Amino acid sequence: MAVSTVYTIQSSLHYSCSISTPGKTQLGFQQKQVVLYSSGKKTGRRGSITCGAEDKTIVIGLAADSGCGKSTFMRRLTSVFGGAAEPPKGGNPDSNTLISDTTTVICLDDYHSLDRTGRKEKGVTALDPRANDFDLMYEQVKAIKEGIAVDKPIYNHVTGLLDPPEVIKPPKILVIEGLHPMYDSRVRDLLDFSIYLDISNDVKFAWKIQRDMAERGHSLESIKASIEARKPDFDAYIDPQKQYADAVIEVLPTNLIPDDNGGKILRVRLIMKEGVKNFSPVYLFDEGSTISWIPCGRKLTCSYPGINFSYGPDSYYGQEVSVLEMDGQFDRLDELIYVESHLSNLSSKFYGEVTQQMLKHADFPGSNNGTGFFQTIVGLKIRDLYEQIVATRASASLVQAKA
Repeated sequence: MAVSTVYTIQSSLHYSCSISTPGKTQLGFQQKQVVLYSSGKKTGRRGSITCGAEDKTIVIGLAADSGCGKSTFMRRLTSVFGGAAEPPKGGNPDSNTLISDTTTVICLDDYHSLDRTGRKEKGVTALDPRANDFDLMYEQVKAIKEGIAVDKPIYNHVTGLLDPPEVIKPPKILVIEGLHPMYDSRVRDLLDFSIYLDISNDVKFAWKIQRDMAERGHSLESIKASIEARKPDFDAYIDPQKQYADAVIEVLPTNLIPDDNGGKILRVRLIMKEGVKNFSPVYLFDEGSTISWIPCGRKLTCSYPGINFSYGPDSYYGQEVSVLEMDGQFDRLDELIYVESHLSNLSSKFYGEVTQQMLKHADFPGSNNGTGFFQTIVGLKIRDLYEQIVATRASASLVQAKA
């Protein structure tokens, strides 16, 4: 029986998977049928895929509104795994994808089903589910998780058009970031871990003014109008996703300065869900206790208004969580190691690794406050989660091989 065409892809954990149409499998694993996609539509070409059960990509979901720090978080996360994330080489220069040695980050804007003109004609925003193709999103994330390369569409943020697709090969870790990673229950069920960046309205407004006025030349009036236009859809479709997140980074105005709304001083809360597989919440001093700590003094340089940490158990959307909070900012990042030494369950490889990561990216936004600090901690936790999953799969494969 002849094989008409064979496609070979490199999967996530040192195995190769073969897709053939039709014919014998190339490896001695169970065959699976797979539908390939191109330009957002089924090609009608069916074949078989041969992969081991352990040959799966780990999928992380990151949800947040536009301009809430997703890009910076992605750079911190990929740095924890080693190697800078870069756009695909030789591909579309307007690609939204970032690839490093271990991770691939895809932007869920690429699953817009309507271009900018189409959304305007139908009177919908990009936040509206009707402007997005969740069927394609689910099928392609599922395929990548199972070790299958896909032709992912590209939404061009410059032109507002839908560009021709790009090939995404299965990485060890796939991060899907954007507005809707937890909106569709099918996609949500594919996630091995999920994070939500929850920026308060006051802080979000201050950030968007800084970014859109300084970097994009927008007027204050246009920024206000844009926020108000998006708010109903944000409240309806984006914000509710935080109830499904395993970890939430919540950014609020400081409590250290009265009536300071969205200023440079921030209060940041890391809300960590209890009982998540392969994830143990970070704690301060004594796990499960309720603690308020002001570390400033001889071992930490703090100018006005100082720094305040707190930690304790809480309830979030009816679920048990642990909350670590930092209000204020660091004057010297190298002194962060003093705070790090009082935290447990960091999943760091060595003493001072959080501080080292922070110093490495001192020029990133949020590096002197809780946004960068907690993003780095979550990055270490995701690395630990990945290593636990890989170890569990390897152990299961060994047991199966001996059986």
